[in-house]
Amino acid sequence: MDEQAGDGQPGDLKVSTDSAEAHHSQADGRIFPCEACGADVVFNIGTQHLKCPYCGHEQKLSIEADAILTEHDFHEMIESLREHHETVGATEGFKEVDCDACGGIVVFEGNLTSTRCPYCDSPIQLDGIHEMETRIKPDGVLPFQVDEKRAKRSIKKWVASLWFAPNDFKKSGIEGKLNGVYIPYWTFDSMTFVAYAGERGEEYRVTVGTGKNRRTVTRVRWYPASGNFQRFFDDVLVLACQKMSPKLIHGLEPWPLNLSLPFTREALAGYLARTYDVELEPGFHQAKPRIESALRSDVNRRIGGDRQRISRMGVDYSAITFKFLLLPIWLLSYRYKGKVYQMMINAATGKVSGERPWSAWKIAGAIVLGAIVVLGSWALIVSMQ
Repeated sequence: MDEQAGDGQPGDLKVSTDSAEAHHSQADGRIFPCEACGADVVFNIGTQHLKCPYCGHEQKLSIEADAILTEHDFHEMIESLREHHETVGATEGFKEVDCDACGGIVVFEGNLTSTRCPYCDSPIQLDGIHEMETRIKPDGVLPFQVDEKRAKRSIKKWVASLWFAPNDFKKSGIEGKLNGVYIPYWTFDSMTFVAYAGERGEEYRVTVGTGKNRRTVTRVRWYPASGNFQRFFDDVLVLACQKMSPKLIHGLEPWPLNLSLPFTREALAGYLARTYDVELEPGFHQAKPRIESALRSDVNRRIGGDRQRISRMGVDYSAITFKFLLLPIWLLSYRYKGKVYQMMINAATGKVSGERPWSAWKIAGAIVLGAIVVLGSWALIVSMQ
């Protein structure tokens, strides 16, 4: 797992005493002007710099020279948040901000923090949302690595690879507007100590029955097994946005977290971005099943034998740390025969995860063919007896 930015240490968490100032900071919209012509720059995937779409001027992302990605103590942050009474509703509802470029009103809904002005198409961000004193600040951002052209090529390859998809769907492909979005993730590190007990099964074969009923069967001798071990987990990812499909999101893994930068809002320029609505503590509770599934596999290997039974597995967690990252995806919705399907592309690797239509005729044909093969094999066996 990658290390993350130094902003937002637990000791830096403070509650603003000036509510009017806090309200004002959330009502501002931020844009990023070109140093050469004053137009709005956007993050350019090819150069990994900010680039003006009008005059072509490029400028580097503003990242402090000593900025590093670092881990934060989980328990210290939980205690700090409790002391300052963080509320889930801190980013819920609608927020109206003024676009600095044209003066239009831009509406931010839910946990959306970065978008484009619907009137002048300027990239605009909800100013102050990532600096709210009762919110955890992003530690890092993984900038877009895959542009729209490459994303569309990935979609085309994905469609061509689909088994049991309707022929007309595979022929026509997928058309639709790609939307670049940064989605929030927690990453957790933890040392685990595991104590387990169970049984190791050793298989052996015996011959039973007589005549035509004579056959060889497998039996198992069970022996007690127990032990303990430690394992460190690094960068266990947990999606921190409730409105995204967990199934599709998990299909985008793995992520090249080593490409993450210390957080800079300039990397979000021109793209949608969301902050977290899954809080830190519930996020770690979601990480535990993934960790314990891996530990269960470790226990089975340590028990050994041909079969394993686990009667007890206790897990203690220590040295828990976390980071808050923004990771990039391309989102696309498309229609096929009146039904809407959603797909996502990992904008750091090009991996596709999506919903797709199925051909009932192809599935039925496969079932019939399978049945014919089974019946043919059975008939052959009978004829040989």
